[in-house]
Amino acid sequence: MALDGLEITTHGNDARGEYHAHVPGSDKIGRLTWISRGNARIADHTIVPPEIGGQGVAAALVQKLVADAKDQGFTIVPQCSYVEAQFRRHPEWAELRAETPR
Repeated sequence: MALDGLEITTHGNDARGEYHAHVPGSDKIGRLTWISRGNARIADHTIVPPEIGGQGVAAALVQKLVADAKDQGFTIVPQCSYVEAQFRRHPEWAELRAETPR
């Protein structure tokens, strides 16, 4: 479900970063955090406060990560259970999935 007016911003640097989801009318922020390892981003946490939950915020954060992977040429390690579940729901993302770096 797409949330009207949802804005997703990116923060961080080449080593680590976050996507922030800003929901209209709320000061609460949903977040997806990642750590860079080589050409992969390890998506390690998706956090959505209960006040803005159930509106598709977490899914929108993952979709932004996937869109950036396609545009910027990195792969994703879905370490976070929510990101992992989204990868299972979207087999078309398989080429973007990286194995866990050792």
